[in-house]
Amino acid sequence: MKKVSRLIVLCWAATIAIVVCVGVVGGSALAADRPNVLLICVDDLRPELNCYGVDYISSPNIDALADGGLLFERHYVQAPTCGASRYALLTGRYGGASNGALFQRAARIAKGEDKEQDVPPSMPAWFRLHGYTTVSVGKVSHHPGGRGGPDWDDEAMPEMPNSWDRHLLPAGAWKHPRGWMHGLANGEIRGNAKDMDVFQSLEGPDAIYPDGGSTAEAVRQLKELSSDDDKPFFLAFGILRPHLPFGAPAKYMQHYRDAKLPVVEHPNKPTFATTWHGSGEFMKYNRWNRNPNVDDEFAIEVRKHYAACVSYADAQVGKILAALESSQAAKNTIVVLWGDHGWHLGEHAIWGKHSLFEESLRSPLIIRAPAKSPEAAVQSGIVESIDVFPTLCELSGLPISEFGNGKSLVGYFEGKTPSGTAAVSYFKNARTIRTAGHRLVVHQKGNVELYDWKAESGESKNIADENPAIVSRLQGRLNSKLADQQ
Repeated sequence: MKKVSRLIVLCWAATIAIVVCVGVVGGSALAADRPNVLLICVDDLRPELNCYGVDYISSPNIDALADGGLLFERHYVQAPTCGASRYALLTGRYGGASNGALFQRAARIAKGEDKEQDVPPSMPAWFRLHGYTTVSVGKVSHHPGGRGGPDWDDEAMPEMPNSWDRHLLPAGAWKHPRGWMHGLANGEIRGNAKDMDVFQSLEGPDAIYPDGGSTAEAVRQLKELSSDDDKPFFLAFGILRPHLPFGAPAKYMQHYRDAKLPVVEHPNKPTFATTWHGSGEFMKYNRWNRNPNVDDEFAIEVRKHYAACVSYADAQVGKILAALESSQAAKNTIVVLWGDHGWHLGEHAIWGKHSLFEESLRSPLIIRAPAKSPEAAVQSGIVESIDVFPTLCELSGLPISEFGNGKSLVGYFEGKTPSGTAAVSYFKNARTIRTAGHRLVVHQKGNVELYDWKAESGESKNIADENPAIVSRLQGRLNSKLADQQ
């Protein structure tokens, strides 16, 4: 199987090389004139940013990006878990709902399925086919560095075949991508999670935590890519924090030591059937026998350490943006900042993601395009992660792949906010659709949740029984949007 997989990958890679060669020979000037793309992916980042109206958060670098670009106030991911959400972003398609979605896609490529079942190119593969150098650093697909195997470093098991010219993860003191993924300061690798602290804040430079080394590598790659006048680049940079465990240098915690945090809205566990869960990912770490659902002081400590990780992530964004601004690519690079999903900080008595509530599904999306000055800096229309692929194609002058499910957001730069937009998400045995006024959640067992977003109760009062017509209408829209998912 490995030999077959390698052969297919090589064949597709050869095809890409031929297409790129023809494109460059036939139109090198056109390729050189196309804008570059810098895609910044941040893990577990809810819209807990100053530019999203969260005043106590220090996020000056992301705020500066938003000041020069377009901030999407209501961006929703397709799944509240890393792998499935990144599958949607990187393919522009609804589909896989598990963390293994991209590896499952890779297996279909390896099998060489017939034409009716061919796997469409990913977003980086599409840009590569059209003459771009594509590079990934950090956590962009589900596995940092984009490989499988016991330590996630097996080159024979690419997570995204044919997509990247270089797919990099400098693990440093954490030894390998698996160790980097859940690492704390100075090379501490997670073994049994109960022996690793759920949060930490040690003195030292950024490099004592995992993102420090990958940010330095991303800066190196940006400098190298921006020096090539003949080929545009697509550089994806994945930042780990604020993923669990919440570890960041002490200097980022200093801002929050005496900060007054707002009250958590709707903190109670639902009394009816929902996608509520017991926060297993969070609870399995060492919590010093404390539970934030019943210990208010501990809850505040958790929230402050999450905030410190947000500020640490913001600093990494600042480094890559500073490198871009000092390069010759500064005036010709589209920048996208995307959060792979949200994260509950006590809402509905959840500490984590993996629900179909608003807190798990809403995340930041900011796009800055050199040729587009948005009429309004903030857009409140509902958009989805699958929309990023066609948007970047249109902004770059590339044909939009006919295989995607998303729609270009370029019209938003001109102040065109379409009415009636909706976002679809899914996880395990339930699916949801979010409109401007409502959220509907449909469970495989048949029960439904309906929430009125114009009411103060938000997603704490299920109004499905009183509104069967709304349930029926939204369920029809949900089914229609997911009819062609693969």
